[in-house]
Amino acid sequence: MDKRDAIGSWLSGPRAAAEDAGVDFGYRGQQLGLPEEGPGSIARPGRRLGALAVDWAMSVLIASQLITQSYGGPATSNWALLVFFAMGVLTVATIGFTPGKRLFGLRVIALDTGRVNPARALLRTVLLCLALPALIWDRDGRGLHDRLAKTVEVRI
Repeated sequence: MDKRDAIGSWLSGPRAAAEDAGVDFGYRGQQLGLPEEGPGSIARPGRRLGALAVDWAMSVLIASQLITQSYGGPATSNWALLVFFAMGVLTVATIGFTPGKRLFGLRVIALDTGRVNPARALLRTVLLCLALPALIWDRDGRGLHDRLAKTVEVRI
């Protein structure tokens, strides 16, 4: 490998540099035994962010209209986070998706059993509310919160 290629690889990232060197990563979800496309494949980041935005907007609406009767301020933000947390734990543990995930055609499944138990849903939602674990992704596109809870978001 030319030294200029190695030095310039930071522009495209380590994955692109490894692929240029001949490493085959496969598709997202291949290591997990999931299909490449269609139902059961790993959800793309755009759908996941859209679902998160819908869930957060619902939480803010519920907090501002039903709890604090005002929009803005730290009280509304804190209540919105609590509503988001409760909605995430209860809906993922019972039916496998939040309203936003359902709207975007996504579902949360456990890797080993397929059904997310309440303890995994609690861990996943706590880490999601901390935000930092959700911003760290692996090569399959799963956030750290999903890796630690042994769950994955898939398309329905």
